[in-house]
Amino acid sequence: MSRAVVIGAGLGGVLAAAALSPVVDEVIMLDRDELPDGPEHRKGLPQGRHAHLLMPGGLAAMEDLVPKISVREHLLAAGAHEISLSSGMVALSPEGWFRRWRHSSHHMITSSRALLDWAVRSAVVDNTGNVEIRTAQVVDLIGTARRVHGVRIGTPTDPTELDADIVIDAGGRGSRILTWLTTLGIVGIDEKRVDTGLVNATRIYRTPPGAEDFPLTMVQANPYLSQPGRSAVIVPIEDNRWMVSLGGSRGGEPPADTEGFLRYTLDLPHPIVGQLISGAEPLTDVFVSHSTSNSRRYLEKAREWPDGLVVLGDALATLNPTYGQGMSVAALGAQALRRQLTHADLAAPGVTRKVQRAAAKIVEPAWSIAVSQDGMYPEVRGGKRTAADRIAGRYARRLTRAATGSYVAASALWDVTGLEAGPARLLRPGTVLAALNGSPLPPLSEPPLTPSERELLNTLDTTSGEGAPSSTSV
Repeated sequence: MSRAVVIGAGLGGVLAAAALSPVVDEVIMLDRDELPDGPEHRKGLPQGRHAHLLMPGGLAAMEDLVPKISVREHLLAAGAHEISLSSGMVALSPEGWFRRWRHSSHHMITSSRALLDWAVRSAVVDNTGNVEIRTAQVVDLIGTARRVHGVRIGTPTDPTELDADIVIDAGGRGSRILTWLTTLGIVGIDEKRVDTGLVNATRIYRTPPGAEDFPLTMVQANPYLSQPGRSAVIVPIEDNRWMVSLGGSRGGEPPADTEGFLRYTLDLPHPIVGQLISGAEPLTDVFVSHSTSNSRRYLEKAREWPDGLVVLGDALATLNPTYGQGMSVAALGAQALRRQLTHADLAAPGVTRKVQRAAAKIVEPAWSIAVSQDGMYPEVRGGKRTAADRIAGRYARRLTRAATGSYVAASALWDVTGLEAGPARLLRPGTVLAALNGSPLPPLSEPPLTPSERELLNTLDTTSGEGAPSSTSV
């Protein structure tokens, strides 16, 4: 009987288990923490209390990985929201306000991370039949530099061996894969880290009456000012709540106290987030996290790679959560695992190396987006920009400026940031022409709100007695 062992039962591990389910007889997921029975925050997920966006490309991958159930419908039934990037979002970019278009496209899912993890985990376990979750600490890998054939669990002094035909490390940021590989005799793995010092601060509010359909609202950080990046977002989540997450790079960190939290939002390039939450009921204190750096292990470039081992998700690469791509990259990595193994013999030499290289190709676009922008912030550590980065950055900035008033340009950006297409999408003739021509519409001086949304904003704003800015049509 063939067996797969997955280290880590977070989102990446669960999706890897879904990918393996059709190709092996038994899948055992191992997690050191006892997992909650419902949508509750769990240990081992440092960003779990902050805003998460499931991008369209990631959702499509999940739908493919769990064919017996619609993951989208399962998430929506659990309380998640579906947001259109083209019409359901109010966003201030470094180049100005994005317009909202009458036709809806590029849908993403928003919810608490606790709900998303629980809903996807239950969907996979309930609809596969051969996936099991065990609470256990993985101590080491069993095998040699030529082949891994299991894991040791328990304690270093009293381990138990668990054999496997394939081992997937989806153990997240805390993975010990480099230590384990060294034990097997595989050394010299390149590793890169780009750290802006980003701090996230999040508070939950009750959605104000009448604001149930208010658009996702975002003020993006600006990397072009030679100043610390500062941002804020209001994300609708389950149970009629708003999740409000602030982000600040080194020197611009958001405070942890409630008064400072509001003041931070009002001091952004536009105070819309602060105006909205000033009249909303807070439900929690402020949660703060510092675990935000980009890090990547170039395992695909190792001179030797053992058969029977694959590393996916945050164990392979962690991304600045500001860009909202981590979950989708994990889903696409699991999808690559499924595709590579569907017609392969697990015992054949070189199979898992092909999987590892395919996973690296999935990581590369999201990694490039994150580190090229993070490299522009002051006091960034490990993020020296190359000449190619600067050229690409100038083009991306011009395209973003065009996207504030061009649906063609905006759609191209959404395709790439939503992980529905690779970077080549930005070089199609129509996209390049849109970038060169710029926005055909004048820039907006105010948020693109409908009259009813503007009225609600005015009602909620208790910050200064001055109210919100005057009306601007969508």
